[in-house]
This record gives sequence, structure tokens and C-alpha cells, in this order.
Amino acid sequence: MSRRRSITRNLVWAGTALGSLALALAAGGAEAQAIGAAPADGQATAAPAGQPAHEDGLSEIVVTASRREESAKDVPVAVAVIAGEKLDVLNSSGLDVRFLAARVPSLQVESSFGRTFPRFYIRGLGNTDFDPNAAQPVSVVYDDVALESPMLKSFPVFDLQSVQVLRGPQGTLFGRNTPAGVVKLDSVRPSETPSAYASLSVATYNTVNAEAAAGGPIGGGFSYRVSTLLQRRDDWVRNSSTSPLASPGLEGYLDYAGRVQIAYSGGDFNALANVHGRELEGSPRIFRAGLSQRGSNRFTLGFDKDVAALDGITDQSLTQWGANLHLDYHLAGLGTLYSITAYERATVNSVGDIDGGDRYPFSGGTIGQLNVGLFPSNTGGRTKPREFSQEVRFATDDLGGVRLQAGGYYFRQRLNYDEYAFSDSTVSTQDIRHRNRNENYGIFASAEYKPVNDLTVRGGVRYSHDKRRDLVEGFSPGLTPGLRLPVTTRVTGDNVSWDASATYALTDAVNVYGRFATGYLGPAIQDRVTFGSLPTTAAKQTTISGEGGIKAQLSRVFRFDLTGYWNRTKDLQLTAVGGATNSARLLNADKAIGYGVEAEIEARPMPNLTFTASGSYNFTEIRDGDIAVAPCGSGLCTVRDPLNAAGLAVIDGNDLPQAPRWIANATARYAIPLANGDQLFAYGDVAYRGKINYFLYEAAEFRGRASTELGLKIGYKTADNLELSVFGRNLLNQIRSISAIDFNNLTGMINEPRIIGGMIRFTY
Repeated sequence: MSRRRSITRNLVWAGTALGSLALALAAGGAEAQAIGAAPADGQATAAPAGQPAHEDGLSEIVVTASRREESAKDVPVAVAVIAGEKLDVLNSSGLDVRFLAARVPSLQVESSFGRTFPRFYIRGLGNTDFDPNAAQPVSVVYDDVALESPMLKSFPVFDLQSVQVLRGPQGTLFGRNTPAGVVKLDSVRPSETPSAYASLSVATYNTVNAEAAAGGPIGGGFSYRVSTLLQRRDDWVRNSSTSPLASPGLEGYLDYAGRVQIAYSGGDFNALANVHGRELEGSPRIFRAGLSQRGSNRFTLGFDKDVAALDGITDQSLTQWGANLHLDYHLAGLGTLYSITAYERATVNSVGDIDGGDRYPFSGGTIGQLNVGLFPSNTGGRTKPREFSQEVRFATDDLGGVRLQAGGYYFRQRLNYDEYAFSDSTVSTQDIRHRNRNENYGIFASAEYKPVNDLTVRGGVRYSHDKRRDLVEGFSPGLTPGLRLPVTTRVTGDNVSWDASATYALTDAVNVYGRFATGYLGPAIQDRVTFGSLPTTAAKQTTISGEGGIKAQLSRVFRFDLTGYWNRTKDLQLTAVGGATNSARLLNADKAIGYGVEAEIEARPMPNLTFTASGSYNFTEIRDGDIAVAPCGSGLCTVRDPLNAAGLAVIDGNDLPQAPRWIANATARYAIPLANGDQLFAYGDVAYRGKINYFLYEAAEFRGRASTELGLKIGYKTADNLELSVFGRNLLNQIRSISAIDFNNLTGMINEPRIIGGMIRFTY
């Protein structure tokens, strides 16, 4: 075990011990208190984790979509919040961040790497590319730190105050890589009020999800919070391959994470230090050859989710740690100066059988040995992202109806990754080394003005400059003919993003708003050099969006948001992957358009019943009559698009990939009060995701069927916050193909199976 892994594991166990000690001290009869503190900059508030909403009705939701704390009703941005008991229930069975998919309007999350590489899509905009240097148009901001690498974005969800999803371009205050929106995760922060919780669940496949956190005052203005997580699952898929390289079981994992925060508050000065780490051992996603019947998106006859046949090495590990420092100082009568300094790093080793196995039956028979032939038994590599960022921002107080913000931002990434290939051996036959450098700096300003009491107008602007350099060196027997290494590729670009909005209060309870905004994705490099691929580049991608909506909270029993939007993305960055040679190249499509409607409802018609529902309709379309991509090789897929003279699929008019038109979800909680303040409760949830297209071209086999996932939690809770419950996730055990690999053997991946378990939780 490396020293860094030992540090991560020790952090977890130390935090668990501290959490247990705090709970033991609290058990002596102290009055139960809510987890967490008064929100600091960058947090949203709702009911504490594991708690129902306010006893007398719906509690107010405070968000920071504008980098200030405001009621969600007053913010001219489509923003959804998952917090409190809802967050706790949805994340109850050892899941990773992908559990957020379809849980708010217009949000999709998927991965072809498993727990280490989530890809986010908002209103259809995302990036299906699986290369480590692929930029995504959805930014993940964890504790006010924007994470670039998808592997860093996979940090687990635990002891959170809230998850906020900001839909639409956020290019002014949150910067680049936000033309689709932002997923914002905020940890519970240290507080002067002692608090703690611990929970343990055990479920199907020996799934364990254990969390503990403790916090409180230290003295002298200092306070702390320590949070820990342990997740594990047995290998639940049997590997039927007889290859000596094959792992007997697949899909298991052991995932540790921990976070330590120390805060100081003294007069006008506040500081918060955050150190966190993670260690994961498991297996990557199972690629299942011949998953679909030819000419259909139904599973192959004889498909068994519990069995696969992978004849190569299958292994994955991740070690991650980071630290950030938040400082703020209030200047009396002027405003507050903020500074956020952050450093994140990870090392990921992942090797998998990418051709999906050695044999799989198709409908009507078999096609014998299905190894593609172009690929070794397995491939993989080691990836090391290193990211540093610094933001300085000044936010004024209310200056006679005017509030201003201005600041600067700097980001630097060092991304090194090696590509290995193995052919019936544990000795790699190639080592292609990528050395990426990525820098961004920006300056931004925004203003807010109330010309009259009921009207608020806002506007902002940001200038950003990007610079990327990629060096590829090493050796490979599959190197593209005529290409000699090393090769260096560079791109630079800049952009001015802006937004303008207005909010008008029809009544104290109902607001209407309108907003126009732009965002951009910096110029990109695709650096694959095998199987016919050459390094390619794409120009920056820009998005302009207009939206309007109504937000209302009627007394404390009913809240709703309704939004309509339209957007246009020019020079859409696309990665064309596949064809007979599995080549890859970057493209800029002329444009893509999107429009849709989003709605959210929360109601508490009686003290013991709370109901939420939300949904979205998103239409997306690629518009470029000259763009065409290679479909799957060997003619095994049924392409629906017209082919040009070169045999390429013309994708003009297609939906964007991983962009379901319909998303809907709902939750309901009902409690039966008992004597002495105890209660029995039931919490149910359902999420629906419509059909999706996996790739840029359309094929019958690569059109994902609609999916519905149902969850239920039933429990008993005492007045002093001891909870015993049973739960189920994906209760219908509905198994769907959720993504695919564009080879010539119809290789795909499936969702998580049904999980049933029990949980004990105590909150102080």
C-alpha cells in the first residue's frame, strides 16, 4: 500500500472513530439538534440530512446560484436543490454520483468507466467522449472548487448540505465549461453548535454503506467537522471466461473517503480549511459483447445480467486527495473580499476487456469468436490529473439598491496519462504517453439593481483565455501508419460571456423572470494515435440561451417552478468514434438547437405528508448538412441515417447523444405519529428517463429504451433521532442498456440491479 493510500484510509478510520465518540457523548440525553451550521457563502439550505421538512410546512430553500445567499424564488436561474432526507434516501445503497440522473429536470449522468468517470448532461448538452482530456460543458463545483477532470468529479457524495443543479449557461460567475450548467455540491460545514451522525446500511450483494460525521467548537473561534464514508459491494457478476487472465467475479468495489474541515471566525474575518481524500479498489464497467439483438434494442436471447465472459485483465483503482482554503474579510460599509485556493490530484489505474468478451450468442445463433481482432485482449492505463485554482472575488454590500461583484480566476491543470495494451499476457505491448497542459484565466464582474421595489435587474460579463498543449510520445504496434512520435498539438482561444436578467414580483409569493445568457467550451484537442486516429482539434463552442419562468411559494404548503427555454450552440464540439477501425476525430458541427419546458412542485398538504414532483421535455437537434461520421464496423448494426458516397452516416437532424426528451420523477413521504414523539414513516420515489441515443448516428441497436426506477424506504424513528429502516432501490429490477461502445460486436453496458437492505442511523 502506498503512503498516500495509507493517509486516505487512516483519515477515514480516524473520522469514523471521532464520529462514534461524539455520538457516545451525545447519547447521554442531550437534546437532538440539526446537523450543520448556518450556511456560509456557497451553500444552500433545506431540512438537515435525514430529517423531514419543517414541521409546520415547507422550509424556505436558499441557494447561491448568484454566488450570494438568496431565496430560490428570487434567483433568475432555473435551479433545483436536492437536500435533507431526499438526498439521504436517493443515496442510500452504496451508489456513486450517478444516482443524480433524472432526479431533477433535464439532468442525465452516465459513465463507461464505472465509479471513476461520470459524464453529466443538462438540457441535452454534454460530451460522450471517454478520453481523460475530454472537456465537459457541465461544470461540477464541489465546495466552491470547479473540477476539470471527470475523474476528480467522481468524488463521493456524503455529509452534504445540498446538491444544486443550475440549468443553462453560467459563464459569468462560474466561468468556462458551463454552457450547459453547473452541478454544485456543498459539504456540511463546521459550526459552533455540536452535531454528529452515524449510519450503517447492509444490503443485497453484501453492499455496505457506512457514514459518520462529527463537528463542533474547538475554542478560540475555531470549529471542526470530520466526515467519513465507506462503501463496498461483493462481485455480483460471474465471469464465465476460462482465460487465465480473467477475474472470476466482477462489479465489486471497496470505496473509502474522508474529509476534515477546520474553520475560524473572528470578527470580520473567516477562514475554512478543507482536506479530503479517497481510495477505491474495484473493477471498471463491464462491456458486454453482443448485448443487443441485431436490428433491435432488445437484449440478446439468453442474456443474463449476472454473467459475463471477459477474457482479459479487469481491474481499477483510484487514489485521490485535495485541499482548499477559503478566506473572507468584511470591509464595513463596503463589502466582502473572498479568496478560494484549491489543489486536487488523483491517480487512476484502469484496465478492462474493451472488446466485451470472447463469446456471446446473438438472436438466432452465435457468431463464434467475437474478439474484434483489431484489439488486444484488453487495454487501459494510468491517469494522473493535477489541478490548481485560485479565485479572488469582491462582493459589495447593498449600496442604495445596487450590489456589485467582481473578481479574477486562474486555473492550471497537468494531466498525464499512459495507454497500455495487453495481448494474452500481463505484459503491455504498448506505452503511449500523453502529457497535457491546460491553463485558463478570467476576469468577471456583475451588477444587480432594483429600480423599483418589485423589479430586480441583473447583468454580468466575463473574459476568459484558454491555452492547451498536448505532447504524445511512446510506442505501439497499432500506431497509425505514417505517424511518428513524439507529436505536439496546441490550441488557444478566448471568449467574452455575458448574462442579463430581470425578476418581477407579481406578489409576495409569486415571481416571474426572464434571462439571456451565454457560455462557452474552450478549444479542444483529441490526441489518439492508434487504429487510424491522428491528433485533431476543435474550435471553441459557444452557447446562447434565453429562458423565462415563474416561481412561487404559496404559504408553507405549496411551491412550484415553471421554466421554458431555448438555446443554440454554435461550433458544437463532437467526437466521432467508431467505424471499422475504431478511429476517433474531433469535429465542429455548425450548430445544435434545443428547447424545452421544466417544472418542479413541492407540496405539504398536511403535517405528515410531503410530496415532490418534477419533469422536463427537452428537444435537441444537430443542424449541419455537411457533417457525417463512421457507423459501427462490419455491418452488424442497423443504421437509420442516410449514408453518403463514402459510406458515412449523415447526422443532420439527429438528437444529441444521451439526451432523453422526457425526464420525470416524484417522491412522497408519509408519517404516522406515535407516542412520545416517535413515528413510523414511508418514503417512496420514482424516476423516469425517456429513450436515448448513444452515439451521433442513429442505429436500431444503439437506441436505449426508456427506464423507470422505483425506490422505497420504510422505517421507525424515535424522538431522539434514532432511525431503523428497510429500503429498496430499483425495486422493479428493470435492467436497461444505458450506453455502448462503438465496436463491431454490439458491445454495451447496463444499469444497477435491484438492491434491498436495512439501515440504522443516529443523529445528534
